[in-house]
Amino acid sequence: MFRIERDVLAEAVAWTARSLPARPSVPVLAGMRLEVTDEQRLKLSGFDYEVSAEVTLELHTGEPGVVLVSGKLLAEITRALPAQPVDFVVDGAKAVVTCGSSRFTLLTMPVEDYPSLPAMPPAAGRVGSDVFASAVAQVAVAAGRDDTLPMLTGVRMEIEGDTVTLAATDRYRLAVRELRWQPGQPDFSAVAMIPGKTLADTAKALGTSGAEVEIALSSSGGKGEGMIGFSSNGRRTTTRLLDPEFPKYRSLLPTEFSARADLSTGPFVEAVKRVALVAERNTPVRLAFRSGEVVLEAGSGDEAQAVEALPVDYEGEEMNIAFNHQFLLEGLGAIDSDVARLQMTTSTKPAILTGGKPVDDATGPDYRYLIMPIRLSG
Repeated sequence: MFRIERDVLAEAVAWTARSLPARPSVPVLAGMRLEVTDEQRLKLSGFDYEVSAEVTLELHTGEPGVVLVSGKLLAEITRALPAQPVDFVVDGAKAVVTCGSSRFTLLTMPVEDYPSLPAMPPAAGRVGSDVFASAVAQVAVAAGRDDTLPMLTGVRMEIEGDTVTLAATDRYRLAVRELRWQPGQPDFSAVAMIPGKTLADTAKALGTSGAEVEIALSSSGGKGEGMIGFSSNGRRTTTRLLDPEFPKYRSLLPTEFSARADLSTGPFVEAVKRVALVAERNTPVRLAFRSGEVVLEAGSGDEAQAVEALPVDYEGEEMNIAFNHQFLLEGLGAIDSDVARLQMTTSTKPAILTGGKPVDDATGPDYRYLIMPIRLSG
């Protein structure tokens, strides 16, 4: 049916297989569809009625045809093959994969039972794949993991002209990132609620391409409604959208603060990790800010305790505030800056974590991570 280099095939199969369901509702959805077209192209695709993925590769030798085989098994096989050309041949109800002295025989599945991949919605614009991957990773960290609240498991994408705003919240923290993109139409406007895990996986997978990502989205009704598509370098994926309902998050972002702390991100992260060793899962890490120093503490008199002090550039009255250490670490990991800036109002009101910027920078940060403090007893 076709011959191709092992590395090219293994990478394409792995990329397509990542979207296949772990426990498919019907066995055929565990399959990966391989099609050699009349134009000597190999198309690998997977679809579970929610998410679709397709890779198109150029072939030197290939005979037109279609076959459906187990996607996970094909991914494991191609990953393990030696670095030699791979021959893929269909023989009746079996597919034979040969590479060097290795030979594997796979059972095929009925192609006619496999659902057709959805068509891509209309192209809306483009953005650099590395910028997109970074922005999505920063925001998806705050998306909820509780499927009983689907509204909070998504990432909200708002598009106004050349600005894309991504937002996600699980009620305990909120992440917002703004980035520039190239819209197909200068006045393009749209809102989409994208499943957080799917968006994070897609952006990460396309972020290695070094090219631009084309975003396909219907701005209102018509073709592609309820669906968003991403494509780059011969790879495309689509996903169904969630209900667009989402908290009015902009009103949650404080604009005035009574205290500001700038810390070196790396040492701060390491200190939080060390102090958190004695913290139970839901036990907070306490931060006591005063001029020139912050003292981190966890644990109490009846259990293991930890204390560590760090230098800090601090403005404001002395303040004691406490956070879930995992949420704090995830925010610090997302800010992508050598300096972490924590802006606070009181010990019980939301704090904002951003990458440190000069105090007189009027443009403001493009990434904000709001984190709710944990109320301290007494």
